Amino acid sequence: MSARILVVDDVPANVKLLEARLSAEYFDVLTASNGAEALDILTREQGAFDLLLTDIQMPVMDGITLVKNLRTMPDYKFTPLLMLTTESTPEKKMEGKSAGATGWLIKPFNPDQLVTTIKRVLG
Repeated sequence: MSARILVVDDVPANVKLLEARLSAEYFDVLTASNGAEALDILTREQGAFDLLLTDIQMPVMDGITLVKNLRTMPDYKFTPLLMLTTESTPEKKMEGKSAGATGWLIKPFNPDQLVTTIKRVLG
């Protein structure tokens, strides 16, 4: 069974690129356009995801708030949560780490490097 990944980003082109690349690696990919939508999916499908890949800057609920919420849910307390964002300041990275993010990837990203990172994080 392949790993199930939730991709959260408000830019449709990013979502399509990520979905296509990850699906090509046989990951089961679902998508959400903001943190609130992702939280709804994750609450409805408790424990169903092996990894979350999220942007930070999104409408309704940002990625850091989403991560904070997920770390309070027993089913996602230890799930890898990767931030994929244009944000690269040390302060923003520290904020993400404090919220419970597992890792930080900067856009624009190399799709092959992203897949390698995901496979490494999933073990």
